[in-house]
Amino acid sequence: MTSWVELPAARVDEAARLLLGWRLRANGVTVRLTEVEAYSGLGEDPASHAHRGVTNRNAVMFGEAGRLYVYQIYGMHFCANVVCGETGRAAAVLLRAGEVVDGLETARERRPAARRDADLAAGPAKLMQVLALDRSANGTSLLDGTGPAEIIPPDKTEISEISAGPRVGVTSAHDVPWRFWIKDDPTVSAYRRHVKKTRRFADRPGGSHSG
Repeated sequence: MTSWVELPAARVDEAARLLLGWRLRANGVTVRLTEVEAYSGLGEDPASHAHRGVTNRNAVMFGEAGRLYVYQIYGMHFCANVVCGETGRAAAVLLRAGEVVDGLETARERRPAARRDADLAAGPAKLMQVLALDRSANGTSLLDGTGPAEIIPPDKTEISEISAGPRVGVTSAHDVPWRFWIKDDPTVSAYRRHVKKTRRFADRPGGSHSG
């Protein structure tokens, strides 16, 4: 079976699907990925951070597959993407949600506001909190053991049915069906379509929350 690591950037949506069921381990907690979003950097996806080319912020997206692209939102939360595709052609998969399968007590301590265990990593910032990862993980590899996190293949080669739908919280390309999740999994985050907020005199500038 083709691995997500081997796929070209132009097939990042397929890579996203293949990442479902993989496990991400860091700092004493392991999360099984149940929801992801694909973002292309080929000039065809205005919701991507790499849509307009290389910047200091998004340079990791143009590097080797299997590295983490980490960025901050709202000045306090972190989100992580897994870089996919060939070097020089940006593409990434946002890690939206997962199930804590190891280190449950530690995850509960890191997310005391979670009412249920299913809510512990039910969102990209929540997932990062339970794994205790931040901007320092940006650019590190998930594949070679040198970074704070590692990615582990699923126990089984097949998972239950995969659903697809619009991405969450983006200000452009709202309805591109590149969000993928394991159907009926209780750890999947709630879908919220982005609504542009306005002020009395001018629209507030928008911005993607995703890779």
